[in-house]
Amino acid sequence: MLIMKKISINIFVSASLLFLSGCNDWLERKPQNIILEEQVWNDPKMITGLLANYYDRLPYHTDLSHGSNGDINAINREGWQDFAAYDEAMWSNNDDARNNLINYAFDRWRLWDYGLIRDINLALENIQTYAVKLTEAQKTQFSAELRFLRAYVYFEHVKRMGGVPLVTKQLIYNFDGNPGALQQPRNKEEEVYDFIASELDAVKDQLGNGTSNTRANKFTALAVKSRAMLYAASIAKYNGRMASPISTPGGEVGIPASRANDYYTKSLEASEEIISSGSYELYKTNPDKGVNFYEAVTKKSANREVIWAQDFLVSKDKRHGFTYDNIARNVREDNLSSSSITPTLNLVEDYEYLDGTSGELKNRNAGNTDYVYYDKLQDIFANKDARLYGTIIFPGTTFRGSEVQIQAGVKVWDNATNAFRTVESNVLGSVYDDGGLLTGSSGPQRSQTEVSNTGFYLRKYVDQTAMSSTRGIRSDMWWVRFRLGEIYLNAAEAAFELGQNANALKYANTLRERAGFPANSLKTLTLEKLQNERRVELAFEDHRVWDLKRWRIAHEVWNGNASNPDAVMYALYPYRVVRPGHATHGKYVFDKLVAPRFRTPRFFQMGNYYSAIQQSVIDNNPKIIRNPFH
Repeated sequence: MLIMKKISINIFVSASLLFLSGCNDWLERKPQNIILEEQVWNDPKMITGLLANYYDRLPYHTDLSHGSNGDINAINREGWQDFAAYDEAMWSNNDDARNNLINYAFDRWRLWDYGLIRDINLALENIQTYAVKLTEAQKTQFSAELRFLRAYVYFEHVKRMGGVPLVTKQLIYNFDGNPGALQQPRNKEEEVYDFIASELDAVKDQLGNGTSNTRANKFTALAVKSRAMLYAASIAKYNGRMASPISTPGGEVGIPASRANDYYTKSLEASEEIISSGSYELYKTNPDKGVNFYEAVTKKSANREVIWAQDFLVSKDKRHGFTYDNIARNVREDNLSSSSITPTLNLVEDYEYLDGTSGELKNRNAGNTDYVYYDKLQDIFANKDARLYGTIIFPGTTFRGSEVQIQAGVKVWDNATNAFRTVESNVLGSVYDDGGLLTGSSGPQRSQTEVSNTGFYLRKYVDQTAMSSTRGIRSDMWWVRFRLGEIYLNAAEAAFELGQNANALKYANTLRERAGFPANSLKTLTLEKLQNERRVELAFEDHRVWDLKRWRIAHEVWNGNASNPDAVMYALYPYRVVRPGHATHGKYVFDKLVAPRFRTPRFFQMGNYYSAIQQSVIDNNPKIIRNPFH
């Protein structure tokens, strides 16, 4: 654990050298390049600037601004590229590392950011010490916002590490050679969750900021509580149901099962307060339900679904390269990068048909003796959950008004063998002997990089704005941390776990109806059904890993077994049929296959449920115990 020292905040601003004709009064002058504490904490604009810095430093597992080499502003921390490290997508750009993960390292999700916690604690104390010119209302609001940020930072810690030391004031070292008083042990996991809940309750009505979706307000606090309490409840319930529950003797890891209903209740109450407030509403502006779902996440104006987002702005040169790195190959605007994250067939088939049947695509007839033939590429996806279109570019669909040309090759009928012969090409956009398309200009391709290897492209979070996929312009697409769609799912799950089935069905069916399902499409509810609803509604929004962890099923879903279809990533390759004179000529068929370039089944170990604490932290503070299995 880091030792906190008392440090004055000196904010250095750009300053030019002062050329003075004389320096008799130099020592009498106030320094021009230092802003003192009294100035900072009595100026609302400067305090807001500090808050902006703290918002920008918030922990994340994934956001659009931290990614691969194509992102000019990227830094070497986990970012969006790790969407391709689980089961929503695989990596189709250069470097096969994410496709060949032997296992997940025990430090993969590690967080121990007591530097940020120290700065927030110091800011809280300085407001009380120096802010004599602020009104009491200003002091209260700024303090509330700082406490909100601290609670959120602790949530990001506890969901990765389990219980961590709860430090809420400066730890000042007196240089007596004995740091023992500064060495706090880890709090219990439940104590950290309880602290988060109590802090959010204490500040929610003091935050102000209206319904801002970039600064914390009452509903942001409720959204964080909704999610955090759901996590705590799930861990309390499902960790205890494991054959060997993950825990430590002191409770640093593991929450008593007796706490589950309490946490589910807190989550449900927070969710319902948001829903019933009328301050937010599900986005339902576009009559095209697939496009509507895309806009629900990506549209910044006139969108009352987004509760809290990390925003970007081209005009302020705050932008990122996510679209540059992930736009579909044949609609890219630059000649480098594209197609990095390519969704898997695994995810695509989890989107149900609108009649409620399972989402497996029908590429073979009932007896598996022949293909199912389709007139158009997109026909195999007909009558699917509209969230599929809003999330994924699949064969036969468009982006920015242009077809994303997805065709793997042709199936040529061979009369001699009475079977199809598969013909593919390494040349994207190539033409077959009959003058028709051979391989699409967006692939898929088995070995080439910067083109889909799965047969799909990402739509969610890819910017439709012209020039946003160029290195020179890039994108200011925001990253949504919380939106009302998640809150409905949180409410549905908490209500289900509390035995309130009617309420749970109401919340789940509301989201499904927006996706094109008929009213009350679900008549009964199971946890597995709710798990699938989260998978399809929240894909690529950084929920999948944390959901599987809190349900304690990650080690079963990703068990490292090559015969487990959940641990292996699959692709869908479309082909044009070449069989002149036959009724199937010119139609399309599809092959399901293990995704080319995918090497190793996903393997989540028991030691991945809680991340490893750095040895240097333990060396500095012997009171810090290790997490299980490390």
